[in-house]
Amino acid sequence: MKLHLTNSTARIRNIGIAAHIDAGKTTLTERILYYAGAIHTCGDVHDGNTATDFSPIEKDKGITISSAAAPCIWTPRPVEALTRLFAGQQHRLNIIDTPGHVDFTAEVERSLRVLDGAIAVFCGVGGVQPQSETVWRQADRYRVPRIAFINKMDRLGADFTRVVHELRHKLRANAWPVMLPWGAEADLIGQIDLIDERALRADSTSPTGFTVEAIPEDWRDAANEARRALIQAVADLDDEIATLWLEERPVPALTLREAVRRQTIAGKLIPVLGGSAYKHIGVQSLVDAVVDFLPAPEEVRRESPITAPLAALAFKVVRHPQAGRLVYVRVYSGSLEKGLTLVNPRLGKTERCGRLLRVFADRRDELEQVDAGDICAISGLRDFSTGDTLCLPEHPVSLEPPVFPEPVVSMAIEPARSVDQSRLATALSRLSDEDPTFRVRTHEETGQCLISGMGELHLEVIREKLRLEHSLETIAGAPEIACRETITCTSEADHLLKKQNGGSGMYARVKLALRPLERGSGVVIEDAVVGGTIPAAFMNSVHRGIEDAALAGPLAGSPLVDLQVRIVDGASHAKDSNDQAFRLAAAEALREAVRAAAPVLLEPVMRVECTVPEDHQGDILGDLNRRRARIVGIDQRGAEAGVLAEVPLAELFGYAGAIRSLSRGRASYSMSPSSYEAVPVSALPALLKG
Repeated sequence: MKLHLTNSTARIRNIGIAAHIDAGKTTLTERILYYAGAIHTCGDVHDGNTATDFSPIEKDKGITISSAAAPCIWTPRPVEALTRLFAGQQHRLNIIDTPGHVDFTAEVERSLRVLDGAIAVFCGVGGVQPQSETVWRQADRYRVPRIAFINKMDRLGADFTRVVHELRHKLRANAWPVMLPWGAEADLIGQIDLIDERALRADSTSPTGFTVEAIPEDWRDAANEARRALIQAVADLDDEIATLWLEERPVPALTLREAVRRQTIAGKLIPVLGGSAYKHIGVQSLVDAVVDFLPAPEEVRRESPITAPLAALAFKVVRHPQAGRLVYVRVYSGSLEKGLTLVNPRLGKTERCGRLLRVFADRRDELEQVDAGDICAISGLRDFSTGDTLCLPEHPVSLEPPVFPEPVVSMAIEPARSVDQSRLATALSRLSDEDPTFRVRTHEETGQCLISGMGELHLEVIREKLRLEHSLETIAGAPEIACRETITCTSEADHLLKKQNGGSGMYARVKLALRPLERGSGVVIEDAVVGGTIPAAFMNSVHRGIEDAALAGPLAGSPLVDLQVRIVDGASHAKDSNDQAFRLAAAEALREAVRAAAPVLLEPVMRVECTVPEDHQGDILGDLNRRRARIVGIDQRGAEAGVLAEVPLAELFGYAGAIRSLSRGRASYSMSPSSYEAVPVSALPALLKG
């Protein structure tokens, strides 16, 4: 597929489509690509023939597992009676469809890091769900401007007003409709454009996908009220609209549209549109809104401007059967060209830039040059990984990498045939290169190979990839939880290491004081030594000893977190003190202090939302209580209820099958990480045994 595109960065939109699982992201992406002319027929998730879910595993499971790039062209059509800021101007959209399942949150994280805007998709029935909140926080972290699309307004129980209310209260978003759905459920027939005060009736025979009408009389009051609310919300942010509002003058549609664009790019406003991607209602209006309201690369606000002649960020690594190892990059300044010498500041190594590829899902086209603001893939780079910066050797620069969560589930894995041991090691190394949340290590005592990931599904997909992509059958042990350990009170320990075996001995004394900290604080090491009792030359060794001992707590050998370690005193010997002695003494002092500080085991707790038919609510609640759940709230949604609970991850293995069995297949659930909490005494033996 060849794309003949403009090089003007003002006409590029790098956008992601992100949301909770099953909100309709992939279907929406498919409709956008169809109307943009990038594909000739609309695929369906259930049929496994969508453009962006192209891997066999994605087709089999019906979910998005890895973020997929899909560039396309969009030219907003001039339509009589409707205003468009860029009517008739060709734009390039680099669309990335991201997974909605919590196990693949790394794909969302690295995509949002390099995108300039996002479409946050919400289900008109489910509203703001746990993974919606996670995605929203990720977008907040990278200050990504976004618009909200309330999808599935054709479904029974869809309620646009309720979902907008949830956006404002659950996500604390300054969200205001610019397009109301015209009707709901079976009566959804189009949209009400609040900016231009027109009704858009869905029409598959029209080139724009709709026909423009006057707003019907029975909708006029609601539309007028919604437009007044939008103008008032924008007037609170924008001086031009505020002047018109205060002088009680009418606000022209074009002026209002320009103001909405300014405030959306500034991150102060979230325009909301309603529709149904499956029914083809509101898709083209949404893409027009992307062009009108989301920023071009040059309009993105950055805390520190990038001035280097070349700066690009590697945000994804994949291996392709024909193209080999591909590194996806976003260019922030300068231009990438084939054969250019690049340096990796993290490693200090240089490499020549290989082939530059434009990627469309699983199709690739070669490029001569990629300019600032654009996204491409590069083949032939061996040493660049996710989060690395690509720059010129004479102008090194380091861009902020994406931040990924720590794995929460581990399991032992071995090949079904012992002769495949080396092949398995190679395959796992390649998979961990591609996925920053997938870790591989060897158990120190048993020598078993342990793989760690974000959940059961994540590790299941890893095993599927080993089978399908590397022809490796594997045997896996039972999943294990990634626990942490912390302390509950203050303590001190004074450890003296003194060994003499003839000749130079080992001598070091280290005294530590511990204090518990709030959750999420990590391990904080503080120097409080006075009088030089520990020579400055050995302080780094003391730090390293503390860090070594913090990797394994006394209860289950889990990492220590959320404590302050103060180095308060020590002693040295003129001849026998050395780095190794102080490292060992500090490590032992920390172990003694932790044992004296009433240590507790912390387990990951998940935020679980179950959508349950009313007649099965009691069974589901009873099962959750047996799983040590804390019920946070129950939200009635017509004939269904949304049960929100916090449940220890250890109790959720096999829950997918249990909830289907209890509800005869009618209930569904989703989960996202919530926090680490202390394990009750009654549950401690089971976890320690596991």
